[in-house]
Amino acid sequence: MTVRTRFAPSPTGYLHIGGARTALFSWLFARHHGGSFVLRIEDTDRERSTEASVQAILDGMAWLGLDADEGPYFQTQRFDRYREVVQQLLDAGHAYRCYSTPEELEAMREAARVRGDKPRYDGTWRDNTATPPAGVEPVIRFRNPSSGAVLIADAVKGQISIDNSELDDLVIQRSDGSPTYNLSVVVDDMDMNITHVIRGDDHVNNTPRQINILSALGAPLPIYAHLPMILGEDGKRMSKRHGAVSVTQYREEGYLPEALLNYLVRLGWSHGDEEFFSIEDMIKLFSLESVNRSGSVFDRKKLDSISQQHIKSAPAKRLADALSPLLQSRGIDVSPQPPLDAVADALRERARTLVDMADTLGYFYKAPTSYDEAAAAKQFTEDSVGLIQSLRQRLLDLADWNAAAIQAAIQDTVDEAQVGFGKLGQPLRLAITGVTSSPAMNEVMAMLSRDDVLARIDRMMEWTGAS
Repeated sequence: MTVRTRFAPSPTGYLHIGGARTALFSWLFARHHGGSFVLRIEDTDRERSTEASVQAILDGMAWLGLDADEGPYFQTQRFDRYREVVQQLLDAGHAYRCYSTPEELEAMREAARVRGDKPRYDGTWRDNTATPPAGVEPVIRFRNPSSGAVLIADAVKGQISIDNSELDDLVIQRSDGSPTYNLSVVVDDMDMNITHVIRGDDHVNNTPRQINILSALGAPLPIYAHLPMILGEDGKRMSKRHGAVSVTQYREEGYLPEALLNYLVRLGWSHGDEEFFSIEDMIKLFSLESVNRSGSVFDRKKLDSISQQHIKSAPAKRLADALSPLLQSRGIDVSPQPPLDAVADALRERARTLVDMADTLGYFYKAPTSYDEAAAAKQFTEDSVGLIQSLRQRLLDLADWNAAAIQAAIQDTVDEAQVGFGKLGQPLRLAITGVTSSPAMNEVMAMLSRDDVLARIDRMMEWTGAS
């Protein structure tokens, strides 16, 4: 059997964390088995579906690198096929026309509530041979089996049994001729030969209905795998306040897509006690058998920790490429020296996200023109300014401009003055970078040109009145 999975979002909003995890698990399962991953846009809700939402989903998938082998397919382009299947079900007696009005349906539900029963359609037109009422456009209902049970061999939750008596005759085609979700998804899964339906456990109630329709059509049943819910730190269903926002917002906040995917795969799946996974690791190791049955808590601190690990391990060129758009939005021109990949390499150890890096690397490309008053008052003392002046001459006289030679010049300066390294290091950092935290100063200065470093020292001297 060739594995075929699908991700089928509705374009009524952005691609959020829960949807991204579903897409990831489906994508990983297909990749692990050498199968195909299908992208399908379920846009039959015409009132709520928008082109902007479609694009947001496609952008999110592209950023995450979850490439589809087929699609995107759009359900609105398949209405003729859905009507054909509805007619097939009518002809076979597996569906019927229902002329109950909205008012009659509400009366049925209210009567059921009064009796203490589950509100549902009572089957008025299931076997009704009366003349249809004039002026009423019928819906088409599926004739659900009235006895027996639906058995679901769920690849995550295990065996599930639902009595058919719990299911009413659901609408599969509206009065305007448009298909409902449970009909269109069944036809799509059947026509696209989907072998594994991996989706959130909020769909568990739909599954027995869809199995019954597939069985009525004589179609093979896919294997279902319902993923546990993602919870906020308070144990409640994840919402915007927990981080259930568009995945592209995480891009804007400076997370590498591979870091977000690593975090998402651990929300419900595990491989021993391992936390750090590359994309290749995930493809190699992923299995539905290792998906947890209970919900997983979204923890931003854990995401930050995994993000930091990926930044530390990513190639410098990868970091530079991901940083570029963030720097452009900040108006930072990185065309002069030093190379951005060298800067990213120097900053990676301190950064949780790319935004952390983007917010701090400006001094590599633009000299400070002023200094924090409190920091300057503390660091630019008469003694420290004198030390920096002594260092300036040594820097001017260096035969080679590299980190080792610069470090030797700094060390010679403090040794000659018989002071600790800190007496020069922090004032020098503020003079060169304009900030109080940075990588080692010899490394920072080596990435700048000698002329730039000397000019920055001269500017500090002028600012303090020491020149």
